[in-house]
Amino acid sequence: MAAARGALLKYLRVNVATVQRNPSPFSLSFNSIRRCFAEEVRGSFLDKSEVTDRVISVVKNFQKVDPSKVTVNAHFQNDLGLDSLDTVEVVMALEEEFGFEIPDNEADKISTINMAVDFIASHPQAK
Repeated sequence: MAAARGALLKYLRVNVATVQRNPSPFSLSFNSIRRCFAEEVRGSFLDKSEVTDRVISVVKNFQKVDPSKVTVNAHFQNDLGLDSLDTVEVVMALEEEFGFEIPDNEADKISTINMAVDFIASHPQAK
């Protein structure tokens, strides 16, 4: 508990004079700061709700998917109409989004958005 308190206090000390009213496009976004802080407090695991949002976003942006059909419980083939090659491409897009490689034997098991979220949220290298 003391380590978490120390990490929290470390990130809460903000120099007010350096805060910009019109931040440059190169400044850190709130989500990236929150993600860095969250990693310090709880290790390298991502928040499951954040993972869910990001996975859904990746799947919705996949060119062969109708975004209106994407739900947390969607099955890649049965609900979204993707074939096995499309599913591999979605997994590759998820690897790029989260910055780590999903082993082939694990990737073969991922057939739903929920399965992807569970795997990524439990993986220590996901960013």
